[in-house]
Amino acid sequence: MFTVYYTLIGIVTFFIAALVLGGWLRSHRTKADAEKSSRIMHFFFFAGLVAPPIIGIFYPGLTRFDALLGLPSLPFKPFFLALGILLAIPGLYFLGATNKLLRSLGSGTNAFILTKRIVDDDIYKRTRNPMSLGFYLFALALAFASSSTFVLLAVFFGLIPAHIFFLKYFEELELELRFGESYLEYKKTVPFLIPNLNKRSNDNG
Repeated sequence: MFTVYYTLIGIVTFFIAALVLGGWLRSHRTKADAEKSSRIMHFFFFAGLVAPPIIGIFYPGLTRFDALLGLPSLPFKPFFLALGILLAIPGLYFLGATNKLLRSLGSGTNAFILTKRIVDDDIYKRTRNPMSLGFYLFALALAFASSSTFVLLAVFFGLIPAHIFFLKYFEELELELRFGESYLEYKKTVPFLIPNLNKRSNDNG
């Protein structure tokens, strides 16, 4: 049960951290404070949203959560396993591609080594948050592949809403304070999460 409690507490703590630091940043609107609070938020992200599922894979195992909690597992396991694999492919692609772009074009990462400039090329032309999209897809992939009702509920009603709140309430302001008008212009033209699949044809034509 330790991992169950850790998962739930991690999600709630991350949400509260985004709420508190987002409010604090609204009264401390400087680039230095934005950078400092961003590093703190990324600590809560890794401790609260990333570490619990990693631990859960090994203890007690993603497939055992439902038995521990007395929940029925997802039906049609072969179907959900296939769905999980299908979601994992774009999820891993987005995670890998965005990490590479943040290092090569932004001279940093999205965590403790902050990017030094707006990354608005490649997949970032189509969505402002491709790494988050990849994170959500891969989290859902784990839930479906393990056929775990608990993991699916935790991801769909906990992890994803808490992280979207973080993006909207904290990170957008943090990026505005760090990058100024260039980020605001980028924000106006590129969608928040769902990629604009027509962007390439518009760019080419």
